[in-house]
Amino acid sequence: MDVDEPNFKQEVLKSEIPVLVDFWAEWCVPCKMVEPIVMEIAKEFKEKVKVVRVNVDDNQNIAIQYNIMSIPTLAIFVNGVRVDEIIGAVPKRVILSKLQKYITLN
Repeated sequence: MDVDEPNFKQEVLKSEIPVLVDFWAEWCVPCKMVEPIVMEIAKEFKEKVKVVRVNVDDNQNIAIQYNIMSIPTLAIFVNGVRVDEIIGAVPKRVILSKLQKYITLN
Protein backbone atom coordinates (compact mmCIF):
# COMPACT_ATOMS: atom_id res chain seq x y z
CA MET A 1 0.00 0.00 0.00
CA ASP A 2 1.33 3.40 -0.96
CA VAL A 3 0.97 6.03 1.75
CA ASP A 4 1.22 9.78 1.33
CA GLU A 5 0.98 12.89 3.48
CA PRO A 6 -2.84 12.97 3.66
CA ASN A 7 -3.18 9.37 4.89
CA PHE A 8 0.12 8.75 6.73
CA LYS A 9 -1.35 9.57 10.13
CA GLN A 10 -4.33 7.25 9.67
CA GLU A 11 -2.45 4.33 8.04
CA VAL A 12 0.77 4.44 10.08
CA LEU A 13 0.47 6.44 13.27
CA LYS A 14 -3.03 5.22 14.18
CA SER A 15 -2.51 1.60 13.13
CA GLU A 16 -3.49 -0.97 15.75
CA ILE A 17 -0.74 -3.33 14.57
CA PRO A 18 2.96 -2.61 13.94
CA VAL A 19 3.75 -0.95 10.61
CA LEU A 20 6.78 -1.50 8.40
CA VAL A 21 7.25 1.66 6.32
CA ASP A 22 9.39 1.36 3.20
CA PHE A 23 10.81 4.81 2.36
CA TRP A 24 11.82 4.62 -1.31
CA ALA A 25 12.12 6.49 -4.62
CA GLU A 26 11.55 5.51 -8.23
CA TRP A 27 15.20 6.13 -9.22
CA CYS A 28 16.67 4.14 -6.29
CA VAL A 29 18.19 0.84 -7.45
CA PRO A 30 18.65 -0.62 -3.92
CA CYS A 31 14.97 0.24 -3.29
CA LYS A 32 14.00 -1.93 -6.25
CA MET A 33 16.16 -4.74 -4.85
CA VAL A 34 14.44 -4.71 -1.46
CA GLU A 35 10.90 -4.22 -2.81
CA PRO A 36 10.19 -7.92 -3.57
CA ILE A 37 11.37 -8.86 -0.06
CA VAL A 38 9.12 -6.24 1.51
CA MET A 39 6.17 -7.50 -0.57
CA GLU A 40 6.86 -11.08 0.57
CA ILE A 41 6.81 -9.96 4.18
CA ALA A 42 3.56 -8.08 3.58
CA LYS A 43 1.91 -11.27 2.29
CA GLU A 44 3.40 -13.65 4.86
CA PHE A 45 2.60 -11.56 7.92
CA LYS A 46 -0.44 -9.57 6.77
CA GLU A 47 -2.34 -10.24 10.00
CA LYS A 48 0.59 -9.19 12.21
CA VAL A 49 2.20 -6.23 10.48
CA LYS A 50 0.99 -3.60 8.04
CA VAL A 51 3.45 -2.87 5.25
CA VAL A 52 3.29 0.48 3.47
CA ARG A 53 5.50 2.44 1.11
CA VAL A 54 6.31 6.15 1.13
CA ASN A 55 7.82 7.68 -2.00
CA VAL A 56 10.24 10.25 -0.56
CA ASP A 57 10.22 12.35 -3.73
CA ASP A 58 6.44 12.76 -3.59
CA ASN A 59 6.25 13.05 0.20
CA GLN A 60 9.25 15.12 1.21
CA ASN A 61 7.62 16.43 4.39
CA ILE A 62 7.27 12.92 5.80
CA ALA A 63 10.88 12.12 4.87
CA ILE A 64 12.05 15.32 6.59
CA GLN A 65 9.89 14.74 9.66
CA TYR A 66 11.41 11.28 10.18
CA ASN A 67 14.93 12.34 9.20
CA ILE A 68 15.20 9.92 6.28
CA MET A 69 18.71 10.54 4.92
CA SER A 70 19.24 7.33 2.94
CA ILE A 71 16.95 5.08 0.99
CA PRO A 72 15.78 2.48 1.18
CA THR A 73 14.97 2.97 4.84
CA LEU A 74 12.58 0.50 6.42
CA ALA A 75 11.10 2.06 9.55
CA ILE A 76 9.09 0.13 12.12
CA PHE A 77 6.27 2.00 13.87
CA VAL A 78 4.46 0.67 16.93
CA ASN A 79 1.58 2.63 18.46
CA GLY A 80 2.45 5.66 16.34
CA VAL A 81 6.12 5.76 17.35
CA ARG A 82 9.11 4.87 15.19
CA VAL A 83 10.83 2.19 17.23
CA ASP A 84 13.43 0.84 14.82
CA GLU A 85 14.81 1.13 11.30
CA ILE A 86 16.89 -0.68 8.72
CA ILE A 87 18.88 1.33 6.20
CA GLY A 88 19.90 -0.08 2.83
CA ALA A 89 19.07 -3.19 0.84
CA VAL A 90 19.38 -6.09 3.25
CA PRO A 91 18.44 -9.79 3.14
CA LYS A 92 15.00 -10.88 4.29
CA ARG A 93 16.44 -12.50 7.42
CA VAL A 94 17.78 -9.13 8.61
CA ILE A 95 14.37 -7.50 8.24
CA LEU A 96 12.66 -10.41 9.98
CA SER A 97 15.13 -10.34 12.87
CA LYS A 98 14.27 -6.68 13.49
CA LEU A 99 10.52 -7.24 13.10
CA GLN A 100 10.65 -10.18 15.48
CA LYS A 101 11.20 -7.77 18.38
CA TYR A 102 7.79 -6.21 17.73
CA ILE A 103 5.63 -9.04 16.39
CA THR A 104 5.35 -12.81 16.66
CA LEU A 105 6.56 -14.21 13.35
CA ASN A 106 5.20 -17.76 13.59
